Amino acid sequence: MAIYANITVDQGSDYSSSVTVENALGDVADLTGFTARGHVRKTYSSLTNYEFVTSIESPTKGLIGIRLPNSTTSAMKAGRYVYDVEVVSSGGTVTRVIEGQLEITPSVTR
Repeated sequence: MAIYANITVDQGSDYSSSVTVENALGDVADLTGFTARGHVRKTYSSLTNYEFVTSIESPTKGLIGIRLPNSTTSAMKAGRYVYDVEVVSSGGTVTRVIEGQLEITPSVTR
């Protein structure tokens, strides 16, 4: 089951975070051979999405990185969005690890 976390991002800024993935027992998950992916959308049914740049930063420590570059956050209108991030095993099993709302706060400087 995914953890729920809300994120606030400044429009036009770079955003990055690391997430530690745990298994059902609360132990750090071994992500060796896994990939990560994630999207942000205005609503769950929106066709337009913004893609997180993801990486497995430390497989044996269950650490994944998620990033939105300023070129992406600049293109997003201020407001609330929804997001999730999944990991995919080498065998193709998909597991959602984090989800929530993402708020883009407006920028004055352009």
